[in-house]
Amino acid sequence: MPNSHLWTQENAHDRAAKVFARVDADETDTQHIFTQTFAEECLKSRATPRTGPLAGALVSVKDLFDVKSFVTRAGTTFLEDTSPADKDAAAIGLLRDAGALLIGHTNMTELAYSGLGLNPHYNTPRNALDPKRIPGGSTSGGAVSVALGLADIAVGTDTGGSCRIPAAFNGIVGFKPSQSAISRNGCKPLSQTLDSVGVMGKSVAMCRAAFEVMATGKDAFKEPVSKGFVIPTNFGMDDLEPLVAKAFKSAVGRLEAAGHAITYKNVSLFDKLAQFPAWHVTSVECRANYQAAFSQTPKAFDPRVLSRMKRAEERSAVAYRECLNLRDELISEFEIQFTDETLLMPTVPIEAPQFSDLRDDASFNSKNLQVLRNPSVANVMDACSISIPFQFDRGVIGVMLTAPSKRDDAILNLADSIERIFE
Repeated sequence: MPNSHLWTQENAHDRAAKVFARVDADETDTQHIFTQTFAEECLKSRATPRTGPLAGALVSVKDLFDVKSFVTRAGTTFLEDTSPADKDAAAIGLLRDAGALLIGHTNMTELAYSGLGLNPHYNTPRNALDPKRIPGGSTSGGAVSVALGLADIAVGTDTGGSCRIPAAFNGIVGFKPSQSAISRNGCKPLSQTLDSVGVMGKSVAMCRAAFEVMATGKDAFKEPVSKGFVIPTNFGMDDLEPLVAKAFKSAVGRLEAAGHAITYKNVSLFDKLAQFPAWHVTSVECRANYQAAFSQTPKAFDPRVLSRMKRAEERSAVAYRECLNLRDELISEFEIQFTDETLLMPTVPIEAPQFSDLRDDASFNSKNLQVLRNPSVANVMDACSISIPFQFDRGVIGVMLTAPSKRDDAILNLADSIERIFE
């Protein structure tokens, strides 16, 4: 049954035309959100009736996914001259078949390789809530497209928080499903070990609508999840900025008042997680995926991305395999320790940094590690995770729920109930 009640009843093509007009007007708030729009293709389909569960939905697509007849740049310049895709990525094809209108490729961190969202080639979209602040990344343009009403749903990827971080910074919902839930065929990789296809929307229901269309083998992702929450005392909570700390405390109070059981405790798993060098996995795998360009045209890269790719040389093949073995252990332990509980944390410990805070590499690297820390737990543990916006005073934070793999349906149900509590 169509989910058209989730978006405006105005004709989808008329809505799309207004979006393209806003983008073409090149006003400050809409600059740098899209690397290219699909305006001509989108509008010429006006005579084709839209049917399916996403009929009438406007969907933006991270520039990692193949869209038939368009070049996939992945936020780079060295892929600009590659051939247009001859077919949609698997997930994008499912969205199109479900009646969605695809409106454009959205801007992103080059190769999805940071949580801040900056791109020196195509510039960086401004945060939808405060233009002096960064959008977060790597799915930067996708988050801003939803927050500004240019899209109902944004499809992105999440390797260490790349949907949930910009969702938290822009006041929307970001969902990272279990890694095996949605096919990555036709999506350019950063790290095959940690990448997941993710989705963003203004509500949990919008994220669910897109997830249910893209997910394969849906029945495999309906394992139950407890309503009991665990807030770790030994991870992710020791460096919260004042607004985040106050807002998270208020959010927890709302949940307790609504009858949710919340436990604070030391989670031994997180002490072991400290031994896992996630940078090693991303550096080695990104380098392997783009080695030809790395060796032939290194000056075409964002220097900050290039420096991370170079770090692959610091670790041996044995160390890389040991890292993957440790991840397998962590996944198993997370499954056991959180069988009957859900992890609850702020999505990120800080407010979105201002652009001026990130001018030097040391500040950039420090903030990048800080914003990636909490959400990357779900990628390491092969978990499903969702960031829900919580309005507090004059700011907004993300409150993140994380559960073991294949609890996607249950965590969406839980997030939906929490969203209503927060409202």
